[in-house]
Amino acid sequence: MKAICFNFEIHQPFRLKRYRFFDIGRDHYYFDDFLNDDILSRIVHNSYIPAAETLLRLIEQYQGKFRCSFSVSGVAFEQLERYAPEFLDILKKLADTGCVEFVAQPFAYSLASLADPEEFAQQISETCSILRSRFGITPKVVRNTELIYDDDIAPQLVAMGFKACLTEGAKHILGWKSPNYVYTAASAPKLKLLLRNSKLSDDISFRFTDYNWNEYPLTADKYIDWIASTPQEEQIVNIFLNLETFGDLQPATSGIFQFLEALPRFAAERGVEFVTPSEAVAKIKPVDALSVMHPISSADEARDVSAWLGNRMQNEAFEKLYSVAERVRQCDNRSLKRDYSYLQTCDHLFYMSTKRKADGALHSLFSPYETPFQAFTNYMNVLADFLMRVEEQFPSQVDNEELNPLLLTISNQGAEIEALNKELASMRKNIEQYNIEHIGRDKKKEEPKEENPKAEKKTRGRKPKAETAPKEPKAKKAPKE
Repeated sequence: MKAICFNFEIHQPFRLKRYRFFDIGRDHYYFDDFLNDDILSRIVHNSYIPAAETLLRLIEQYQGKFRCSFSVSGVAFEQLERYAPEFLDILKKLADTGCVEFVAQPFAYSLASLADPEEFAQQISETCSILRSRFGITPKVVRNTELIYDDDIAPQLVAMGFKACLTEGAKHILGWKSPNYVYTAASAPKLKLLLRNSKLSDDISFRFTDYNWNEYPLTADKYIDWIASTPQEEQIVNIFLNLETFGDLQPATSGIFQFLEALPRFAAERGVEFVTPSEAVAKIKPVDALSVMHPISSADEARDVSAWLGNRMQNEAFEKLYSVAERVRQCDNRSLKRDYSYLQTCDHLFYMSTKRKADGALHSLFSPYETPFQAFTNYMNVLADFLMRVEEQFPSQVDNEELNPLLLTISNQGAEIEALNKELASMRKNIEQYNIEHIGRDKKKEEPKEENPKAEKKTRGRKPKAETAPKEPKAKKAPKE
């Protein structure tokens, strides 16, 4: 039986306010709260809430046979808590159905996996903590920022306890192979890979309202027919979409919500079921190992990381940002750590892209800036102020090679002191116990015994014996002459 694996992503960056050169060193708050509130509130009410309520109805209507998964970035969680907490209640209802799986991803929706494995692991851990505290869920599947993946990431994900990873079914990696299978990671065979079917995903995301598309209009029965008509041995079709596709990228007037509601009915007629990522890797055996030598992603036609690191401006910003990663991790300044997390969001680098044609139009669609150069200038002004604040914590005169051992010593100091204190307390306790057991016993031995009164009576009245002088030795006879 064929199965569809839906994954809906929710992410919104903390957008920067207009930050001038003259603000450096004077203004340490970088974010446009009004713009962030305005954009998130609009998307939540036009897209997130109606889409999530539609999914809830489908789960109830089809008695749990409709299943899907969500990926929510940590920065999106924080914005939702601040501006739209009512949507978090709906996400909790989806989690409680048992038909929706929540997938882990980096807290800051960053490119940390390309620069700093320790930062990457920490951000994944932060998102897992949010999912545990909010929904009581411990995720076993992970999705990196924009589906970025390569062979270097796989062993780290296995070490963190993940069983599967969602990534892009890039043509230049697959070659003649199909994305409609479960694969294993060549560098870590324990990790299963679910590959996005880019054509069927983009048919909904970008071509649903394209009047020039030769398949327009896209209907639910046509879409399910395409999936059902794939080769029989291709058992899984992974459709990974931004949730804002429904109601924002594709407006409600286009019929996108009716399309979503009709999918389960036509799927049931054609014998197509719905599964979560964990169910997919549990039910379907991998067919082959997949090696990815260079990072792939879901962005642009190239399906690489050039959307964020494709020009000199992007690379300069990226290198400067991660040059202080170790210093920020070791500091205790909460606002500095928070700002560093928000500045890592890959959207800031995405706005600096100078790509043209179709990819360039897509970049400008999401950017709050008029040009990529304006995005670069604004970000670098903010970054300059941020680096000054880091400098106050850890001066740059100390090279990283010298600083790392020092920072490691500082970070371990607390643990070492605590361990020594525990050891000292244990030794004191042992000494006290020894004193109780041994010194008390020795005192008893040293106490004088009571004199026997009967013995005194027997000796009473007796005269002591007179001391006799020692006898002199007899003189030896002299020898005869």
